[in-house]
Amino acid sequence: MKNYLLVMGALLVCIGGCASAPTQDDGAERIAAAIANPDRSDADRERDARDRPEVTLALLNLQPGDAVADLFGGGGYYSDLLAGVVGEQGTVILHNNAGYAKWVEKTLQERYIDNQVVPVTVLRSEVDDLQLAPASLDAAIMIMSYHDLYYYNPERGFEQTDVKDFFAQLRTALKPGGRLLIVDHSAPDGTGKSLTQEIHRIDPVFAQQDIESNGFRLVATSDVLRNPDDPRTGMVFAKDIRGQTDRFVMLFEKQ
Repeated sequence: MKNYLLVMGALLVCIGGCASAPTQDDGAERIAAAIANPDRSDADRERDARDRPEVTLALLNLQPGDAVADLFGGGGYYSDLLAGVVGEQGTVILHNNAGYAKWVEKTLQERYIDNQVVPVTVLRSEVDDLQLAPASLDAAIMIMSYHDLYYYNPERGFEQTDVKDFFAQLRTALKPGGRLLIVDHSAPDGTGKSLTQEIHRIDPVFAQQDIESNGFRLVATSDVLRNPDDPRTGMVFAKDIRGQTDRFVMLFEKQ
């Protein structure tokens, strides 16, 4: 498979029995500076109000020089922010598989490939071979993409995923204590993964159990992206709910 490599408040709620939120510098000033970067696009700035990165990224407790992977990162909204947080001595891997890359190739060409943004590395790889070096990552994020591990549409580049193998690869790539941030669209309670194929949503309880069963421990959550007005039964791309879905935020740690 071909790689494209370039140099380039809400309340944080700790679940019962989990560790407290990180006590080190949470990087609030670096996150704020990344958000305020004048080079960011108007579209990205508009998205800030919907995604609340000042809250979600603070959960990761990233430090200057850290390495983080933005898995299924799309056009780079989060990768840009992460680059500002870890600094030029850090590493941000913006990953897409074929299913994601086909929608963002022009954006990535303009944003990174033509401009070589340090410290972002653009990686194209499939879920059966992520091509992430062992013990190379301090953290990884999956933003509205975890559910796609259970989405099957080979015509659009989404093959059947061996979920256990995917998480095994990710655990290998993460350093001891490495962190995994998951943000995704909530499906109704008790539906598990059954609605993923139809409306791109997944049950938060199922998500927690699934990820924990694959070698991670839940350490923190946030309600910042919850929307009680969303019935959680509609397609996430529908005009009346797009960008306003009820979303869960979970932080895990490699076990």
